[in-house]
Amino acid sequence: MLQNRFGRLAATALAGGMLMGAAACGGDEPATSASPSGAASSAPAASGAKVGLAYDIGGRGDQSFNDAAAAGLDKAKTELGLAETKELEAGNGETDAAKEERLRLLAQGGFNPIIAVGFAYSGPVKKVATEFPDVKFAIVDDEAATGPNISNLVFAEHEGSFLVGAAAALKSTKNHVGFVGGVEVPLIKKFEAGFVAGAKAVKSDIKVDVKYLTQPPDFAGFADPAKGKTAAEGMFDAGADVIYHAAGGSGGGVFEAAKAANGKAIGVDSDQAKTAAEDVRDVIMTSMVKKVDVAVFDFLKGATSGAAKSGTTVYDLKASGVDYSTTGGQVDDIKTKLDEYKQKIISGEITVPKEVS
Repeated sequence: MLQNRFGRLAATALAGGMLMGAAACGGDEPATSASPSGAASSAPAASGAKVGLAYDIGGRGDQSFNDAAAAGLDKAKTELGLAETKELEAGNGETDAAKEERLRLLAQGGFNPIIAVGFAYSGPVKKVATEFPDVKFAIVDDEAATGPNISNLVFAEHEGSFLVGAAAALKSTKNHVGFVGGVEVPLIKKFEAGFVAGAKAVKSDIKVDVKYLTQPPDFAGFADPAKGKTAAEGMFDAGADVIYHAAGGSGGGVFEAAKAANGKAIGVDSDQAKTAAEDVRDVIMTSMVKKVDVAVFDFLKGATSGAAKSGTTVYDLKASGVDYSTTGGQVDDIKTKLDEYKQKIISGEITVPKEVS
C-alpha cells in the first residue's frame, strides 16, 4: 500500500535517527457521551496550538482508517488556526518502547495536544501521558489507557457493521458472503460480530465465511493488500458474492479480488467508493463509515478551546459516529430497509452483539 514519504521524513527528522522501529495496529447531534467523570486537561491547548499525530500502521494514504484521522487533522488545520502540525508514521513490528519514544519526542518538541491513532498505542499513551501531565493526549479505539490528561475516542463498530451485514445479505444472490479481518484482535472481532448479526437478521441461513490475515503480535494484516486479495479470492472461489473487509490498507486487495470475480465488496472506516483506487471503486457497494475524522476534529476543537474532557467519548449510531455509505447508488434500492434497521438499533429494539457467538 501507499506510504506517505513526507510523514516518514518528518518522523526521521524529529527522532534524530532514534526511531528505527515501526508501530502496530487498524441526522443526530455529534457524539458527546464522554465519561461523566472526565475532567478538562490541566493545561488545555490554545488556538494556534502545535498538534502532534502518531499514525497506526499504514499511515496517511491507507485509504481507510488513518486517512480518516488525517481528514480530521486537515479540517482542524483549516478551521482552528493551528500553529503547526507534526504527523509521524509507523510500521509493522516495532516495540512499545518505539511507540513511547515517538510520543515522547512529540511532547518534548512542544506539541500539545497529541493524538495516537489506534489501540496499539494503549500502553505507550498511558506511560507517556504520566510523564507529561500538562500535555493533553487522545487515543483512538482504546479505553484501557486512562488518566486525567487522556481522552479516549471509541466507536460502536458493531452497530455500523450490522447495517452493512444486512446490506450484504440483501444483495447476495448466492446466500453466501464473507468477512476479511486484518488482525484477530477484540476490536476487529466487533466488526465481525456486527456483520454476521446483520446478515443473519436478513437471512438466518446465510453462509458467512471469516478469515483473519494475521494474528497478534503480527499486525501486518492491516497493511498487506496481497494477503487481503488471496483471502478474498478464496471466498469468491468458494461461492461468496459479497465480501466485507475490516483490514485497513489490506482492503485494497479485497477490492481487486472482487473486481476479478465480478463480485461486490464492502469498504470500512472511510467511504471507500471515494477513496479507493479508481479502477475498483465500482465494486464497492457500500462502506461501514467510522467517523474517525469527526472524533479527531471534535477533540482538537475541544482542546484548543480548553473544553476537552478526559475519559471515554463513544461515537455510536445514535450519535452518527458510524453509518453506511450510499456513494454510487448501489444500495439505493435497499436504503429504506437499512434505515429501518438503523432506527431499531437506535431505539434499542435491536441490540447488536459485540462478540461473536
